[in-house]
Formats: sequence, structure tokens, C-alpha cells
Amino acid sequence: MEIAVHPDSTVTVKAPVQSDIAVIEKRILQRARWILKQLDYFKQFNPKTPVRCYVNGETHLYLGKQYRLKFARGTENAVKLSRGFFHITCRNEPTPNAAKTLLNQWYAEKAQLQFAESMARCWQKFHGFGMDQPKLSIKRMQKRWGSLSDKGTVTLNINLIRAPKECIDYVVTHELCHLKYHNHSPEFYKLLGSVVPDWEKIKHRLELSMV
Repeated sequence: MEIAVHPDSTVTVKAPVQSDIAVIEKRILQRARWILKQLDYFKQFNPKTPVRCYVNGETHLYLGKQYRLKFARGTENAVKLSRGFFHITCRNEPTPNAAKTLLNQWYAEKAQLQFAESMARCWQKFHGFGMDQPKLSIKRMQKRWGSLSDKGTVTLNINLIRAPKECIDYVVTHELCHLKYHNHSPEFYKLLGSVVPDWEKIKHRLELSMV
């Protein structure tokens, strides 16, 4: 019999056709605490960053730190990070939509760099497992910080660029552990714990930093 908890909070049970339903129910009850633990674990992958209005003085996160928006007219459309501010310059009058577009482009550029560096750091701990390093994909996701496809591609939510580096590394490592264990079995957590001993503390920081 196999019980699996999935990222979308669904729970599936696989058992032989001839299995007694009472035996199945008993087994599920015996694993109830573990099932609830997995459901709680997945909650961390639900992005919590509140809706932003992209107005002057509003705070936005980058690598776990808060920076305020500062608009100005300029000779080019650009974003620069300096002295606690996102300096956003626009050729025309700065508007929330223009600021959002420019900042999202800036985030995308930084995500490409920071996520690639994170993958390189984290992959060093998996060299001895006889696995090929997965490809890295970045996109905007509604309910996950990261995922691993059946083809072995690690996808990271672009919004993760707002989290501290250790949290990015944690999500990357979580997905790399899935290369060996595709579910959240005790073996998976044993591997995760051996690679990131304080993963629960970092998980908690991720949850708090993205509020």
C-alpha cells in the first residue's frame, strides 16, 4: 500500500484491488499525523507576498531585504538599487504600471543570475549521487515556490527572488532531493536533513520573510 501527499494538497492511496477497505482506512488513520505534516509542509510553497500598488515610497523585497520605490523622470527607462531605494527612472511621467513593468524586468534579470548561482552552490552537494544536473527554468507560479518536472527540470517561481539567499538555496535543494525521492517519504526528509541540517529553521524564515 502506498500513501502519497501531493503539492496541490491532494492525498492518494494505492492498494491492491483485493484489499479490504477497513484495512485501508486503518492504515490511513495510522499515517494521519504524517499526512498532516506533509500538508503543512507544502503550505510554505504558497507565495504570501501581498499585492503591491507600485507607488512612490512603497517597499519591495529583494533577497530578503526591503527597499522603497523612488520615481523620477530621466533620459532612459531604468531601475537601479542604491542606498535602500529602488530608483526607477522613466522617460515619461512615472506611473504605477510603468514602475511595475520596469521592476518586473529588473527582477527577471536578477533571478536569472541569482537562481543560476544558487543551483551551482546546491548542486555541489549532490555530485556523488550519480545524477545529471537538472536544467533550470524560471516562471511566475501561483501556488509553488519550486517544482521538479517528470523530465527533471527544476522550475523556480520568479517571486522567490524576493526571499533571502539561504531560502532560495533551500527551495533549490528541496527540488534536487526529489531527483532521488519523488515523494515526501521519510527517506526524502532524511536526505534533506543530511544536506540542509537546519532546513526547518530556514523554512520558517521563508514563511516569515515573504509576508
